[in-house]
Amino acid sequence: MNETEWQRMQHGVGGWGEPGQHPAAPAQPPIAPVTGWAPPPAGPPHPSHPGGPPRHHAGPPHPAGPPHPPAPPAPPHPAPVPAPHGAPRRPGYVPGTVVAPVPEATGHIPLPAAAPPAPGTGAATLAVLLIGPAGAGKTTVARHWAGSRQVPTAHISLDDVREWVCSGFADPQAGWNDHSEAQYRLARRTCGFAARNFLANGISCILDDAVFPDRPVVGLGGWKRHVGAGLLPVVLLPGLEIVLERNAARSGNRRLSDEEVARIHGRMAGWYGSGLPIIDNSHLDVEGTARALDEVLARAISTPGSW
Repeated sequence: MNETEWQRMQHGVGGWGEPGQHPAAPAQPPIAPVTGWAPPPAGPPHPSHPGGPPRHHAGPPHPAGPPHPPAPPAPPHPAPVPAPHGAPRRPGYVPGTVVAPVPEATGHIPLPAAAPPAPGTGAATLAVLLIGPAGAGKTTVARHWAGSRQVPTAHISLDDVREWVCSGFADPQAGWNDHSEAQYRLARRTCGFAARNFLANGISCILDDAVFPDRPVVGLGGWKRHVGAGLLPVVLLPGLEIVLERNAARSGNRRLSDEEVARIHGRMAGWYGSGLPIIDNSHLDVEGTARALDEVLARAISTPGSW
């Protein structure tokens, strides 16, 4: 390099820039714009930095604009109702709120209101003694009445308890004697003991027996001693022809001779005039007789002491 070329380089001749500067970098090709995108509009330059981006700096606060109108008060929310245990929950369920079941979603079926209790004895705890001759249907009616009540009720049949004795059973058909009388009294005391236990546990009971009006000490008086003074006696006494027909349909030691049936039916007629309620079920079926029995007992409950 000669002196002339060196001087040109010092004074920027031949493509060099100002003294102390580097040669200019080759120009870059322009960048193609991206479709669908536009740069954000540039705001006015900051007064303290003309031409440059705004910068945060400590200085006097900006003047406050006009006050905004106050927001309307939010409507009061109702107090949440605690959800019962097992309540159905939907998406977005908030704890403490009740969500009504959706019939088509949960299978919920609204049930009709419970029917009021039927008139009659209702839920009363009773001790009933159903009296009647053989063939009057007292055992069948007593069992049906006990099974159709809305509250627990037991049926205690004297004949069933009496027949608990297997060996040495004193069958009245073979003749009435001291052994048969003793077994009857033992069966009555056993039935009375069972009735008191049922009543002590809130269970009503109905007993059936062929109690004669001409033996008050052994018959009705004995039952009240065994069960209690609150015992309610009711007489079931159909006509003689009905009793004979029903007795003929029996079998085993429950069936008596026609003469014995007629004799017992005649003695039972002494209950007329005793003040006890008498139901003639000659033309009533079992359900109708049980319904009549319940109506008689309901009147006895409403007017206690009338017997």
